[in-house]
Amino acid sequence: MRLIRSIVFYVLLIVSALILFFPILYAFLVSFMNGAEVLGRAFLPSSLDFDNYVKVFGTVPLLQYLKNSFIVSSIVMVGQLIVCSLAAFVFAFIPFKGRNFIFLLFISTLMIPWEAAMIPNFLTIQSLGWMNSYLSMTVPFFALAFGTFLLRQHFKTIPHELYEASQIEGLSRFQFFYKVVIPYSKTSLVTLGIYGFLTTWNMYLWPLLVTTNDVKRTVQIGLKQLQTVEVSTEWGVVMAGVVIVILPTLLLLFIGQKQLQKGLTQGAIK
Repeated sequence: MRLIRSIVFYVLLIVSALILFFPILYAFLVSFMNGAEVLGRAFLPSSLDFDNYVKVFGTVPLLQYLKNSFIVSSIVMVGQLIVCSLAAFVFAFIPFKGRNFIFLLFISTLMIPWEAAMIPNFLTIQSLGWMNSYLSMTVPFFALAFGTFLLRQHFKTIPHELYEASQIEGLSRFQFFYKVVIPYSKTSLVTLGIYGFLTTWNMYLWPLLVTTNDVKRTVQIGLKQLQTVEVSTEWGVVMAGVVIVILPTLLLLFIGQKQLQKGLTQGAIK
């Protein structure tokens, strides 16, 4: 009976995985098809022809977009790790009047949709003269309420007696932060880093608002441009661009999947 249940369980898992992964798999197959095969609704390409991939790089400056996305995503990831970890450390270890209220107020920003804050942020960026720059696409995302909450929950699993002992030994707060807290919280930091990188990589609307030329634009804008230029009806070329864009995110997810799952649940269990 237990064997049958295990077989059914794994069969359902495989079927569910195939259903979820099918759009990506089909996009990958379409990226090797010509127009006639796509219109004929073929499932498998007749040959592994890389002409669509070559045409993508000749149609839009995809390499420039990929470089910009990598730079912007990396800067946001590092900025969130620094800002969120410091904020979480303050909320977890440093007592001050109104700390819980300020933390709840900070966390309540999670209920505010990004679209509601987009216009004030845009006006601020415009007044600072940061249009068409990496600053406009990175700095507004450094302070992340979700990241601060995630790290604070993990920091609170560290015994407070350890913090008091470090003070007796003469360690400053910052020394305790980077000598004890950071090494202890590597899993949550990796989780936040992956989350921040993937979220920034997939942004479309904000980079479109704060950039007006191809010098600083990101890959998501490049994908949209593929649908508006002369190759808009050549779905093999469009899907080739999609595969190129999602490949880094898939690799990052596969590499950091265990760390991501562990980090999201570790702070909830004391």
